[in-house]
Amino acid sequence: MIRPPRAQDQEEFLTCVRRSRRLHRPWVSPPSTPKAFQAFVAWTRRPSQAGFLVCLRATSEIVGVVHVSEIVRGCFQSAYLGYCVFSPHARRGYMTEGLGLVLTRAFREMALHRLEANIQPANRASIELVRRLGFRKEGLSPRYLKIAGRWQDHERWAILAEEWRPGGEPR
Repeated sequence: MIRPPRAQDQEEFLTCVRRSRRLHRPWVSPPSTPKAFQAFVAWTRRPSQAGFLVCLRATSEIVGVVHVSEIVRGCFQSAYLGYCVFSPHARRGYMTEGLGLVLTRAFREMALHRLEANIQPANRASIELVRRLGFRKEGLSPRYLKIAGRWQDHERWAILAEEWRPGGEPR
């Protein structure tokens, strides 16, 4: 299941981040301090952002996080995706299901037309995740984002509302 992050998630979320440092390095840097987590929760409440925790339905345990950022309305109806899974939940299908739920919400409830994920070329697990969900590679953006203090190349992957089919199979 997916749900918005809440202030009371702070302790569990930060524990997940600490436990996952090796998994995340060098790809992502999720909020890792109480102040950063509080800022993240506030950030997800802005009209141009949305944040979701991916949780196990049976226990409500947090297994990952997805954010839809820089939502542009008007004739564009587009946004960027960011996400990460937490240890020990990697490679169990939870993020495929969770990100699929976010895509359904983004295209149906949020009325977005396009979502874009920018991924470092060596991050094969992330590329396989978006490919499995029907994203298509659009190109390479050299030195696109500063990650861990260095400008990194990123592959640009995108999916349109009319290409998404809930359940994960592309149209």
